[in-house]
Amino acid sequence: MAHIDLGIDERAHPGIRGPMRFRPETAKPLNALAEALLRAPHPTLTPGERELIAAYVSGLNECRFCCATHSAFAAAQLPDGVRLVDRVLADPAGAEVSDKLRALLRIAEAVRRSGRDVTVELVAAARDAGATDLEIHDTVLIAAAFCMYNRYVDGLGTLVPDDPAVYEKAAERIVRHGYVAS
Repeated sequence: MAHIDLGIDERAHPGIRGPMRFRPETAKPLNALAEALLRAPHPTLTPGERELIAAYVSGLNECRFCCATHSAFAAAQLPDGVRLVDRVLADPAGAEVSDKLRALLRIAEAVRRSGRDVTVELVAAARDAGATDLEIHDTVLIAAAFCMYNRYVDGLGTLVPDDPAVYEKAAERIVRHGYVAS
């Protein structure tokens, strides 16, 4: 049970879904932010890549719900699916991703520790790997936002399902309808 009474059946609304139902007036902008960051048209980063950044940061933050959720969302949208997501979460340096994405993941990891850990050298390495200023900006914002989302979920002690099917079903819904419809 969450640390506070959300007034809902948490099994039906696990993780962030419970607090979002508890405070729909804050859920609307939080979902709109997720939609803009992860699903809105982007000239170069796919939704799967952006979800992978969210899953990676969530994993580093040890937020089981958000890591499982966004791993499923990324897997549903990446050609190598779960296999690639698992490799990135286990060893981003050795995962079969582009040098650009690997450099963006290093920036996301730095943001997760502290925004001040994003150095000129990390940004230069990302640029050398082909990252644009837009991609660097969006990576920093995704990482920062997911630190907030992770702390929201974990700070309220929400229910974290163990069944992978829960996350796969959520992935189908998000890929089909997005975050705003959630």
